[in-house]
Amino acid sequence: MDFIVPYNRHRAQTRTETDAVYQAMREAIVTGRLKCGVRLPSTRELAASLSLSRGTVNQVYEMLAAEGYVEATIGRGTFVAYDGISLNLPSNANHAEAVLSEWGQRIVGTAETVRRRNSMNSLLVTSGNNNNSPHFSTISFTLQGPDMDTFPMTEWKRIMYAQVREVYSHGQLGEHDAAGYLPLREAIARMLGRTRGIQADAADIAIVHGSMQAIFLLVHLLLQPGDRAVVENPGYGGTLRAMMSAGVNIVTAEIDESGLIPHNWDDVKLLLVTAGRQFPTGAVLSMTRRQHLLRWAVQRQSFIVEDDYDSEFRHRSNPVEPLKSLDTEGRVVYIGSFSKSMPFALRMGYVVLPTGLRHAFQQAQQMAEPHASGLVEQQAMAAFLQGGGYEKHLRRMKRIYARRRELLQASLSKGKLADRIKLFPADAGLHLFAEWQGSMEQYKRFLSACKQAGVEWTDGASYYVTDPRPSACFGFAHLNEERIELGVQRMHQVLKQLEL
Repeated sequence: MDFIVPYNRHRAQTRTETDAVYQAMREAIVTGRLKCGVRLPSTRELAASLSLSRGTVNQVYEMLAAEGYVEATIGRGTFVAYDGISLNLPSNANHAEAVLSEWGQRIVGTAETVRRRNSMNSLLVTSGNNNNSPHFSTISFTLQGPDMDTFPMTEWKRIMYAQVREVYSHGQLGEHDAAGYLPLREAIARMLGRTRGIQADAADIAIVHGSMQAIFLLVHLLLQPGDRAVVENPGYGGTLRAMMSAGVNIVTAEIDESGLIPHNWDDVKLLLVTAGRQFPTGAVLSMTRRQHLLRWAVQRQSFIVEDDYDSEFRHRSNPVEPLKSLDTEGRVVYIGSFSKSMPFALRMGYVVLPTGLRHAFQQAQQMAEPHASGLVEQQAMAAFLQGGGYEKHLRRMKRIYARRRELLQASLSKGKLADRIKLFPADAGLHLFAEWQGSMEQYKRFLSACKQAGVEWTDGASYYVTDPRPSACFGFAHLNEERIELGVQRMHQVLKQLEL
């Protein structure tokens, strides 16, 4: 019978073997590790396991029985009788404080800062939906994932089941490169060459758990605490969190309708940009600015991380060449993701690395995950790409999302709402960004009243690093046309009632 109590620890603190066994048994009982009703080993078994005499263990059992901790029944054995937690142990028992590294302290501090910022943003809406009608439901334009009702789930399940059978069949459980499943990396390379003009091979590509993991690894690989790095303002919050966790000095770059406004930054080692479709505004970085950034990176010996998170959904204009396709000096890292086109639970992205960073990034991956994880999902995604199912799915979703986007844009551009909400021009993506034409106080009133009327959206102010402006992000991918029209109708009604 396996039975472990902290005898050796107590033996070092007590005068006799009997006291040590007693204290060890009592501690195990009162802390709940030995629960009420548990059968204890016989005195012979416990004595043998602790290399003690049976008489010593007999004496301990008698002491525990006299104090009511155990009960002995002839012919059945000895059982724990204590039911409850003792108050005699030190309050700090088993609760040692961990002394964190500087990096660990920054991680904790960053999380707390993000929590406070999110709490402040949530205060913009202080009242909930008080309409209790069973026919009333909130229409949410918040940023969400793709429309899963239109996803080819039957085909995806068939592919997944086939990969499960293959992976768990005999001989399919071998190790795989931490950079990811090779056929998937090859398929991504072909896709990028065809659709984005990026020339890369499988050796340049690493599979990651979404763009956030890639950004985090790159920031920590390239920057020291105190280094300067540029982020967009407004911009993706994950970039800011990664910078803060690395102890980086953050430089903000403002955004206009042509994307990030470039400068000749000195002593900046890294710039993170959403060139194809700026997040959250949707602005496309102009070719002139793209060339400026590339020249800057070469002159300053800096790197650019290009996050191309949802530009596969371009609705009208032709695709714009990514910075990566224009990079001839190995200064651009390209990050892509399947998060806007595949089920959210997949959590899969990829990085296209310049030669000078490839080895370091893959070594960092290998330190954390020596072998590829999520192998079934990676193999299924490779099969989906290779079989043409993914491109067929994208073509269908582009048509559906284009109709929803056009309807939302037209609905928000009517009447008094058009005077209050200035939409940023955007021909791609799954949301529209708008700036409120009025004061922050007016915007808060409108936001709160819409919430009560059963319509909500993502507050754009949460994406500003500094000087937040009253703004909104309207996601539409998950909403059908009827819900989009009804949601905007409610916004029109609220605006009319408030007389803003």
